[in-house]
Amino acid sequence: MSNAAEEQIKRFSTMDDNIPARDRIIAWPRMGRIDIPLKALLTNLGAKIVIPPANSNEALEIGVKNSIEGICLPYKLNLANYIMALNAGANTLMMFQAPGSCRLGNYTKMAQKTLKTLGYEFDMVIFDMYRNKMIQTLHAFWHVTRCLNPWKYYKAFSLGFTKFFAIDCAEKMLLYYRPREINKGDAERCYEKWLKIIDDCNSVFLSKFLCSRIKNDFKKIPTDKKKNVPVIYLLGEFFVLLDPYTNQHIEKELGDMGVEVRRQIMFSGWLEHVLKPSLFYKKESHRERAVRNASKYMKRAIGGECIETIGDTVYAAKNGIDGVIHLMPFSCMPEIVSQNILSKVSREENIPVLSLVLDEQTGKAGYITRIEAFIDLVKRRKLKKR
Repeated sequence: MSNAAEEQIKRFSTMDDNIPARDRIIAWPRMGRIDIPLKALLTNLGAKIVIPPANSNEALEIGVKNSIEGICLPYKLNLANYIMALNAGANTLMMFQAPGSCRLGNYTKMAQKTLKTLGYEFDMVIFDMYRNKMIQTLHAFWHVTRCLNPWKYYKAFSLGFTKFFAIDCAEKMLLYYRPREINKGDAERCYEKWLKIIDDCNSVFLSKFLCSRIKNDFKKIPTDKKKNVPVIYLLGEFFVLLDPYTNQHIEKELGDMGVEVRRQIMFSGWLEHVLKPSLFYKKESHRERAVRNASKYMKRAIGGECIETIGDTVYAAKNGIDGVIHLMPFSCMPEIVSQNILSKVSREENIPVLSLVLDEQTGKAGYITRIEAFIDLVKRRKLKKR
């Protein structure tokens, strides 16, 4: 047996296995609408699940109470999700980890120790999304379900992945139509309607048509085609970009200001990069594009989304984007690095950049005031160019 295989088996054997598969009740942290595809994936493998409530002030209070002060906001909310799920009956927690200077690689171990100290009994399933990608993923789901039926795996993963892509499609449509809609709220209502349809869909065949149906439905929304809409790239740390509560619903705030947001990290693109072997890429991946564009300012990735933040800002400047808003949790090490480099990128590439740091102390009023001032700058700059 090769050393790599032995190491892999050793890694798998470290997963907790104190609860029989038939008795497992599985939960995971909340990030945006990850609950919809993961619910489809796990229930089609025969698993019982608990979905913790969406992130809220209550969750934040629980997370802050049980975390060390200097840890970042995503960890505090993840820990709160675990506590709320365990209180609702979960006994198995799932989480992925990643390498580099991002503390995500230590989240699960830190949370596990804290939860054990609080008296909770549970199994923790941790899988590394950057090593033996698909093998790790399949093993993690087998470990918690013990399902051996190939058809169930096909249906579960097909449904889960198509729902990830459908949700991202609906979000992109919402971000495009929200600042252009004539009747306030049309795009939001269309988006909420399709989230429910995506959640209810349990057919692999029908799920493959979700994106085209979503686009056709959004095209029916009356829009102001003459409206001059600035385009902003939203980029930064993975969790704060994906979770509306954490970023204080910045996408809606910007849309209501008449700004089109193009979020640079989407779940579907991230999954495709993480799970699909590079041999099967038909086009340059988002990460490859970011590394290429960031090369002038950063020679290698240091963890987290640091290199994507730099590369996406350079790409935005090259493609006529009106401005960049960079989101980061307080004390996030990779994004602190990128924040310091962004001032030089902004100056040399001639593109406005606003960095916003988020934690439990962030006040809504001051946060919105900074965004409004930045958007006024972007609009004046765009008008001057014209």
